[in-house]
Amino acid sequence: MTLEQFTRNEGQVARRYQYDDSAVVAVDFGARETEASVDLVDDTVIVVVGDEQYEFDLPDGADDAHTFMKNGVLTVEMEGDL
Repeated sequence: MTLEQFTRNEGQVARRYQYDDSAVVAVDFGARETEASVDLVDDTVIVVVGDEQYEFDLPDGADDAHTFMKNGVLTVEMEGDL
């Protein structure tokens, strides 16, 4: 998963937090992005923000993943041997 694709826009922040048996990716698209959605299809996260679409594969070893958007912030929570 490359976070660089999310930081193309000035002021957009993307971070990955690594824990012992899990990881969290957070991307701030901005609170004004009310037309943002996220979906998880197999091992691919699909994010649609306005007219742009982003797709990225979960890392190898991600056994369980949950995605959600709230106030313009994408969160991907992953468990497993990452």
